[in-house]
Amino acid sequence: MSEENTVYIGKKETMNYVMAVVTQFNSGSNEVYIKARGRAISKAVDVAEITKNRFVQDAEIVEMKSDTEQVPRTGEEGTANVSSFEILMKRKE
Repeated sequence: MSEENTVYIGKKETMNYVMAVVTQFNSGSNEVYIKARGRAISKAVDVAEITKNRFVQDAEIVEMKSDTEQVPRTGEEGTANVSSFEILMKRKE
């Protein structure tokens, strides 16, 4: 996995991320990783589904991984557990 074919989901509108994934596929990538943490996980699933159903019909969701990451607390001591999610999309062969 390389950073150039990875789309990180954050606070922007869903369609911004869909366009980023579509751009990756249109620029020659055969696979794109969609990554999200915490509350953005549901948006990552939406991005994958919208991309697959509306824009890149020959793409499919190949793999989904969930994990828990420890991140430093903002303004406090210690760490917090945050869920993370990764979706791998590939063009059908």
